[in-house]
Amino acid sequence: MAAYTAVISLLQTVDQPNIAELFHDHSAEMLDSLRATAEYFQDVLENTSDEKIKSLEEDIRVVVSEAEDVVEMKISEIIKEESWTFGILQHQDMLPVVEKMDTTKKQVMEILSHDADQILELTADSLIDASSMSDPMLSDHLKDDIVQGLDGDLEKIDKRLRGPTSYLDIVTISGMGGIGKTTLAKKAYDHLPIRCHFDIFVWVTISQEFRYRNVLLEALHCISKQRVNVNTKDYVKMNASELADLVQKSLKGPRYLVVVDDIWSRDVWDSISQIFPNRNNGSRVLLTTRETDVAIYATTSSPHKMDLLNLDNSWKLLRVKVFGLEHDHPAELEEIGKTIAGKCQGLPLIISVIAGPLSKTVPKTLESWKYVAKTLSEIIASHPNKCLGVLGLSYHQLPNRLKPCFLSMGDFPEDFQVDTRRLFQLWIAEGFIRASAGSRESLEEVAEHYLEDLINRNLIMARKKRFNGEVKACGIHDLLREFCLIEAEMTKFMHVVRTPFSPAQKPNFRRFSIQKRIEDAYKLLPPVARSIYCFTYLDLPYEPRIKILPRLPIYRHDPIIHGFFSCFNHLRVLAIFPSSFSTFPLVIMKLFHLRYLQFRCFDNNIPESISELLNLQTLICEGFPLEITLPRKIWMLKNLRYIRIGGATYLPSPRIDKNLVTGMPSLEELYGICYSSCTNEVISSTPNLKRLIIRVHWSILKNFPDRPLDMSSLTKT
Repeated sequence: MAAYTAVISLLQTVDQPNIAELFHDHSAEMLDSLRATAEYFQDVLENTSDEKIKSLEEDIRVVVSEAEDVVEMKISEIIKEESWTFGILQHQDMLPVVEKMDTTKKQVMEILSHDADQILELTADSLIDASSMSDPMLSDHLKDDIVQGLDGDLEKIDKRLRGPTSYLDIVTISGMGGIGKTTLAKKAYDHLPIRCHFDIFVWVTISQEFRYRNVLLEALHCISKQRVNVNTKDYVKMNASELADLVQKSLKGPRYLVVVDDIWSRDVWDSISQIFPNRNNGSRVLLTTRETDVAIYATTSSPHKMDLLNLDNSWKLLRVKVFGLEHDHPAELEEIGKTIAGKCQGLPLIISVIAGPLSKTVPKTLESWKYVAKTLSEIIASHPNKCLGVLGLSYHQLPNRLKPCFLSMGDFPEDFQVDTRRLFQLWIAEGFIRASAGSRESLEEVAEHYLEDLINRNLIMARKKRFNGEVKACGIHDLLREFCLIEAEMTKFMHVVRTPFSPAQKPNFRRFSIQKRIEDAYKLLPPVARSIYCFTYLDLPYEPRIKILPRLPIYRHDPIIHGFFSCFNHLRVLAIFPSSFSTFPLVIMKLFHLRYLQFRCFDNNIPESISELLNLQTLICEGFPLEITLPRKIWMLKNLRYIRIGGATYLPSPRIDKNLVTGMPSLEELYGICYSSCTNEVISSTPNLKRLIIRVHWSILKNFPDRPLDMSSLTKT
C-alpha cells in the first residue's frame, strides 16, 4: 500500500501545472520516462494480485520515493535559479533514479510474464480478494459467542421477516466488523416464531472467498437436510448452471428464509440473487454485510444498521461472559467492570475477547481488574487474529485509492475528532487524492467521496453533522486505530512516535506523528520526512539545558528553531497542534514544498516572505489576536485553497498597481475575514470561492451595513 501511495504522489508531482516550462530537452525526456514508469506501477498495483509482486512493493516504494525527492529538489533549484544553465536543466543527477526505476520495472515485468495467469480476473467463479488474515473457523466461533444486547435489533428483524408483505423481500443488516451482524442473523434464524413461520431454511456464508459453485452446494446441503430421499452425491457431477436450477426448483414451492451471511460486493449479490424465486408467498432473504452501499444496492428497503452497544449493554455482556447468567458478580468489581466495558467502545467483539482472560486467567480482584483496564490496548494487540484480524478483512477489501486515507486516521490520537474539511486538505496535501482523467470534480469533491465510501464501509464514523447532513467531524474506533498503527508501521506508511527510540533506530519512514512527549524526538526525524504531525509540545530547547514551556518564547531567527525546521527540505505537511510560537518562525518560509501549514502563533504579523511558499495549499494559523492583517504578497500564492486565521482577518487589495490586479484562483474557503475586506475587488479575485466566513466585531454591529455582498463574480457555489 505504501508503494501505491508513493506512486500516486510521484504522478502528482510530475503532473504539476507548468512543470513542462521548467524541464527541457534531456531533463524533459527523463521526466516523461519517470511518468510512464510510475503509471505502469500504478496499473500493476491496482490490477495485479501476484504475491511475488508484493515482495517487490518495498523496492517500488523506495525507488519511487527517491525519484520524487530528486524531481522536487530540481524544481526548487530551478525556482531559486541554482541549477539553470543556458536555459537547460542539468540532468545528470536525474539519470540514476531513472535507471533504478527502469530496473525495478523490468523485474516486475519479468514476474508478470512468467505468472500471467495470476492476474486477478473478477469472474463469477473466481476467488475475490482472499485475505491471509482470514480465519473463518475462529471468526464463526467469536460471532456465535456474542449474544447479548440484541433484543431490540431482533424485534425489528422479526417484524421485517414475518411482515404482511407477500412479495420476496430482501432484509439487510449492515455494520462494522465485530459488531454482531452474524449473531443477530443467527438469533433470527433460530427464533421460534420465525422457525414456525417459514417452511424451509437455508444458510450460506460468502465472506471474502466467494465461489459461486460452493455457495450453491452449501444451499443444497441445507435444503437436503430438510427433505427426504435426496442423493447429495449427484451434486458433485453437476455444473454451476445445473446446481442453480436445482436450488431454484427447491425453493419455488415452500415459503423460505435464506440467510446470505457476510457479503462484500455488488457483483457477488448480482451473481446469487437470481437463484431466489419470487412466488409471492412471503419468502425472505436476510443479508449481512459490512458494506452499507451493498445493503442499499440489494434492496429498496432501508437496511438495518447495527449500532455500537451502550454502556449498560456492554457491561451486561461482559458480566455474563465472565460470571455466567446464573452467577452474581462481586460488588467491588462493578465500577471497574463498567470502566473496562466502556473502554471497549461498544464493540461486542472486543468485549468477548477481553472476557476471555477475565473469566479464566485474571484473578477476580479489584487490583487485577484495574490493571486490565490500564493495559486494555496491549491485551487487544496480543490477540491479533481474534480482534485485528477480523477487522483487517475490511481493510484488505478496500481499493488501493482508499487505503492511505483510512490508514491516515492513525495520524490522530485516540478519540480525536477530525474536522472533515481540514482532513480533505490534508489528504490532498499528502498526495492521496488524484482526480480521474477527464473528471470535472475538484480534489475536495473527490476527497469527500472517499470519506463517504469509508463511512459506508463502516471503517470511519461520522461524529458530527452539519444542518444539511454533511459530515462535520469524523473519527475512528480505537480498535480500528490500533489496526491502522500496526499496518502503517509494517508497510512503512507512517511512524507514530509513542515510545523513545535511539538514533541507531531512526526509522525509514516519510510520515511521522508525534503523539507522546519524548525528549529530543525532533533530532531523530530523518531529513526526507514529508509529513510531521505533532500532538504534544515540541521539546525544543531555547537555552542550554532549559526546556520550553507550552508557548515557545522565540525570536524570528532563533537558531534552535531554524536548525529544527531547515533540514526538512521535502516537507509537505507541518501540523503542530498544542505548541505555540510567540512570533512567526521565518525558517518555515524556506520549506519550498510545504503544502499544508497549521500551528498556533501569538504574533499579529504574518511576514511578506510567506509568498515564498509557492506550493502552499492550506494555511491555518490559530491563536492570533483579535485582528490581523495579511501581507499583500499572499496574493502570489496561486495554489492556496484554504485559509483560516484565528482573529478577524484583513485581506488587502489584490491590486498590484493601477492597471494590474492579481488573484488566488484556487482559493475555496476563506475563514474569518473581516467585513471591510469583502470588496468587489477581493471577491472577483477569488472566483472559485465556495465558503466565506466573515467575522464582525461587536463594536460595529450597530452600524453594520444591511447591503448584501456582491457575489456575482464567483464561478462556483
